[in-house]
Amino acid sequence: MPTTGILDYQSDAIVQLMSMAEEDWTEQELKDALQRAIMLELSTIPPYATALWSITDQDNSKPVRHTIREIVFDEMSHFGLVCNMLTSIGGTVVLKDPLTVPKYPGELPGGVNPGLEVFLSGLSRESATLFSDIEKPENPLAFAADGNTIGAFYQRIANVFPKFAHLLTGQNQVTFPLGSQHGTGNDIVAMNTIDDVLKAIDVIRTQGEGTDASPDNPFPGQPGELAHYYAFKEIAVGKKLVFDDQTGKFEFAGPDLPLPDTSPVARVPAGGWANSPGNEPDQATAALLHDFNTTYSDMLRALESAWGGHPNSLFDAIGHMSDLGGTAQQLNAIKLPADPRFTYGPEWLFLP
Repeated sequence: MPTTGILDYQSDAIVQLMSMAEEDWTEQELKDALQRAIMLELSTIPPYATALWSITDQDNSKPVRHTIREIVFDEMSHFGLVCNMLTSIGGTVVLKDPLTVPKYPGELPGGVNPGLEVFLSGLSRESATLFSDIEKPENPLAFAADGNTIGAFYQRIANVFPKFAHLLTGQNQVTFPLGSQHGTGNDIVAMNTIDDVLKAIDVIRTQGEGTDASPDNPFPGQPGELAHYYAFKEIAVGKKLVFDDQTGKFEFAGPDLPLPDTSPVARVPAGGWANSPGNEPDQATAALLHDFNTTYSDMLRALESAWGGHPNSLFDAIGHMSDLGGTAQQLNAIKLPADPRFTYGPEWLFLP
């Protein structure tokens, strides 16, 4: 039985999959699509987490910090659910190959949202705009649609998967309870039946982009949370989303939403700070950057191991993710030599 091959992050494989007729998808196309979806979910975590860690007030109940932190946990849940989909049909989760890891700055994997350059930086209106563009639905309730979206890709997977429901074995599943703290849809659950799969895809799509009728996250950690697109758009425009009774539409015209105080983390250059003339790190900063990259690489190895038959490796991965935040905040306190208005940020470079 074929398993997922190594897939190049920088190819247009999702565009190619979306151009195929659904009836022409084989088992291999489904496995490739799920590996691509795993790469997509993984690609959102570094930019979102980098912005989160740039916020200097550590109080997780504060509005903007709470919003971004919850979205990071949602993305982790989505990642786990798709990994379970792939392994349950006999596929292999590939994370520790240099070809599959995210590249920044750069486009999303597989050609989703073509032309959108994803970068790593501190939180700003500009980075929040990027995040909303990543999460944009095909038909946003707040204004006209455009683009080839993540949600459309997941809908295609949902359309095709029932044809291959007989492949579901429930093997190499990793489960983890996140729902009690982060919302009813956030438990990482086993994919034993096609109903499990379709329910999980609905969680992933609607947490990201809402529904056709509402901008709310239907699986919130707390009542009133918006889907990712609308939550990020609020931060980007600095206004709360409200329903206008006169126009009958949702508009970003509510109370002001100020940005929290942040470390001014500059955009991380391609290949890391060693490639930024005048900002090459000194020995101590280089050591911190190396520590971060090593921990990130170990996290990817632990995650691949967890879905490779060693589910307890997930706890190692969780420990590594926690360590990354502390190292990032140390980097965020170091000013750039060439422009001390800004600071260093984590590189998220995979070390084979």
